[in-house]
Amino acid sequence: MCGIAGIFHGETPKPIDPARIERMCDALEHRGPDGSGVWTAPGIGLGHRRLSIIDLEGSPQPMASKDGRAVISFNGEIYNYRQLRRELEQQGANFRTNGDTEVILAAWQRWGVDCLKRLDGMFTFAIYDLDQRSLFIARDRLGVKPLFLSRLSDGSLAFASELKGLLAHPLLRRRLNPQALDDYLAWGYVPDTTSILAGVEKLPAGHFMLLEHGKPLSPPKQWWDISFAERAKGSEADLSAQLVHLMREAVQSRMVADVPLGAFLSGGVDSSSVVALMSETSAEPVRTCSIGFDVEALDETSYAQKIADKFSTNHSARTVGQDDFGAIEALAGMFDEPFADASALPTWRVCQLAREQVTVALSGDGADEAFAGYRRQVFHHHEERLRSILPAGLRQPLFGGLGRIWPKADWAPRPLRAKATLLSLADSGEEGYARGLSVNTPDQRSALYSAGFVSNLQGHRAEDTLIALMRGAPARSGLDRAQYADLKFWLPGDILTKVDRTSMAVSLEAREPLLDHRLIEFAARLPEKMRVRGSTGKYLLKKCMERYLPSDILYRQKQGFVTPIAQWLRGPLAGEARAIATSSQVAQSGWFDKDRLSRLAEAHIAGRSDNSRILWQLVMLEKSLKKLQISD
Repeated sequence: MCGIAGIFHGETPKPIDPARIERMCDALEHRGPDGSGVWTAPGIGLGHRRLSIIDLEGSPQPMASKDGRAVISFNGEIYNYRQLRRELEQQGANFRTNGDTEVILAAWQRWGVDCLKRLDGMFTFAIYDLDQRSLFIARDRLGVKPLFLSRLSDGSLAFASELKGLLAHPLLRRRLNPQALDDYLAWGYVPDTTSILAGVEKLPAGHFMLLEHGKPLSPPKQWWDISFAERAKGSEADLSAQLVHLMREAVQSRMVADVPLGAFLSGGVDSSSVVALMSETSAEPVRTCSIGFDVEALDETSYAQKIADKFSTNHSARTVGQDDFGAIEALAGMFDEPFADASALPTWRVCQLAREQVTVALSGDGADEAFAGYRRQVFHHHEERLRSILPAGLRQPLFGGLGRIWPKADWAPRPLRAKATLLSLADSGEEGYARGLSVNTPDQRSALYSAGFVSNLQGHRAEDTLIALMRGAPARSGLDRAQYADLKFWLPGDILTKVDRTSMAVSLEAREPLLDHRLIEFAARLPEKMRVRGSTGKYLLKKCMERYLPSDILYRQKQGFVTPIAQWLRGPLAGEARAIATSSQVAQSGWFDKDRLSRLAEAHIAGRSDNSRILWQLVMLEKSLKKLQISD
């Protein structure tokens, strides 16, 4: 795993200062502490920071092709590079190295843009072709690896694996994107469709750009998408056998490395499944690690230990205390953009633990999105059935009226927490799912904003992007559309961003076998009853793993990483919560109603209400603003 950066002058091939590329790469040193390199030619500069995983000594970057006519800077891993190498050798290619980087170069020279469809892996890369005088930039299918872009005032395009790489460029303007701030307060992260800084964007997952000197910069083009439009046929037993085969292949392909390799183990279905299949393949005990909490109700280490014992793994565990709030400064620095998923903290801690023993760790990420493992997806599936029976003219007054008067009761038993469900049923399926996925509704956000900031939003509403995505999905049902949104929006914006930044912060490569594209495409074709059965999500995945895992692992309620932020904001972080409304950069920005912020903080600190999620968002926003040094 690595970090890449570069500059491309499209109109006039001006000289590139190598020192500028070097500064951009130095900001990414944590992504690649094992080596660095810079290559420049008229109008183009490529830089690289290397974390050595495969062909440890033989694949420095930027790398030129054997004929010197193409140069690449690459972040990621290509899992089928050996098969591609054999195919290319049969067609006359010769190789000087034993790694995957040179294979990408040869694939580009042989197949052009179509090489992307042959690559199985996680990646962002930039290839400059000296014959065509063109720059080819591409991102993997699901967005496991990031790439930030900015068109600068001198007409150049700058790019880097993280925003901090662009921030090292002196021409980057640090102006807030108001619409991205609304997106952040809606979702808890800045989605892949935008950036917190105006003039900065992200190359979307499954997209590429092909840029030529003397021509305008062309927009990204999509080269891969997920389709839920078809349904697989076959018995449950047949589909289960196919799924196990695909999972086994995905795990085995991601166990190739020239450095120590292990796995994250939470004790949940997904990570336990990965560890089970790793143990089936590995000749040695698999190295596993898990993080626990000093609050018994939040701690899952006993389940992780049960799996470790079952498969005789070399297991390590560490406990995170309630006083770990001191780490949030460092956490904010990892993400650059504001990021309020509180599970980022334990994710970082488990990455730190893993890095003490291994350089590569396999995770269970992706299965919930692909196989309908989230409770919200199961609820949405059943809500859609009700929407299909009751017309909107009946649902809106009935459920909308009840939802508006129903008390908000987060403290009550689950069956009595009906407010969100009633309001969701009054909406369309897409509106309802967006409501369930958001942290704060449009009304809640508007109540926080100043009149001037509302004007700057120019009618923008964060939910509209997600709703449009769902309505345009290649899908047959409401469940399909919800999963499509999770795979295209939530997964790259939240989950993969969290894992990439926290793992790269400690120079650890995280691999996600359950995001193998063949596995994702298979899951998208499954009949709904193979994804959701009654109140059970991930139905087929759980059934096919019954031969490997005990039932209390497969069928217990999903927990996930939990961080005690509500307690922190009433205790050691209460001062920071109060400062949000008074002396903070957030308070002085003019974007918010300071009186409203003060009431939120005081009500939470006094215990009159739980406002921890919005306060946590504002605290993390404050820390990001200080690091970004936004000028207006």
